[in-house]
Amino acid sequence: MSVVRDLILQADDELRYPSGGELRSMVEFLSAGRGRLSVVRVLNENEKKIVEEAAKQLFGQKPEYVAPGGNAYGQKQRAQCLRDFSWYLRLVTYGLLAGSTEMIQQIGLVGAREMYNSLGVPMPGMVESMRCLKTASIALLSAQDAALAGPYFDYLIQGMQTST
Repeated sequence: MSVVRDLILQADDELRYPSGGELRSMVEFLSAGRGRLSVVRVLNENEKKIVEEAAKQLFGQKPEYVAPGGNAYGQKQRAQCLRDFSWYLRLVTYGLLAGSTEMIQQIGLVGAREMYNSLGVPMPGMVESMRCLKTASIALLSAQDAALAGPYFDYLIQGMQTST
């Protein structure tokens, strides 16, 4: 779940105290907490803007998604698509807060293939939508904050590619 939790559990499994290196890893993780919180705050406060921009990018690249017969055609389907954008953005913030991709894996990727396949949503489209979500989010962050957030988006994108 987080670096601190994982290191403590590992030490406990081995019936020992955390090592000096593990303690340094914990200090680094905790010291970076303010930066992670700052990134999460920006993403949370700009959720609507990020989702709208990601949708604009995706539907600009793939107009067939919003055309008759497309997966985002019609008000209801488009609203569901945007809801998913918000949901995945929230998962990225969970990962940032925890300093771990475990939540993204457990909540966002496990079963994603089956769910989207059952709904007739093409996984390549979901991968592209996550790329657009990343681009829209990163555009609002400083270079340093983007470097902090980027790997969580990349993990999500890679996981969806693996699901195809």
